[in-house]
Amino acid sequence: MTTATATVSVISAEELLKNWQGHRRLTRRTIEAFPEDKLFDFSVGGMRPFAVLAQEFIGMAVPIVDGVATGKWVEYGGGPKPTTKKEILEIWDKQTRELDEKFPTIPPHRFAEEDTAFGQWKMTGIAMIQYAIDNEIHHRGQGYVYLRALGIEPPHFWERD
Repeated sequence: MTTATATVSVISAEELLKNWQGHRRLTRRTIEAFPEDKLFDFSVGGMRPFAVLAQEFIGMAVPIVDGVATGKWVEYGGGPKPTTKKEILEIWDKQTRELDEKFPTIPPHRFAEEDTAFGQWKMTGIAMIQYAIDNEIHHRGQGYVYLRALGIEPPHFWERD
């Protein structure tokens, strides 16, 4: 018996970016929901404060897109660490614009090529981008737990506009 394998494109690069930016809008609203003092200091069960998690997302997003686009991987998580909610949101908004500019520069073949991102994660470009998205969703869930523990209703997870 012969089995035929077909390659099917399920989502375009443009749709992937649109999905990611929807998650980023939701994460931004999650950051906004935190009181300033709790954003940097509050945790549950020894997990990292949400500001630290937000800095992790910031340290990944644009460097991953740059790395997938060019094959050149800069240091993960570099740059100054924000110390206020306002600074986090300013960096977030700047990166949102950068993602819209840089994502379309990824050559189509780079999504399937394997790299070692930041000298530690060996995977294809599409897997690396999906890792960044999944990581943000996972840690945003922690933020929801924190907000609920603080008596704050988190944003609806399905509202990504």
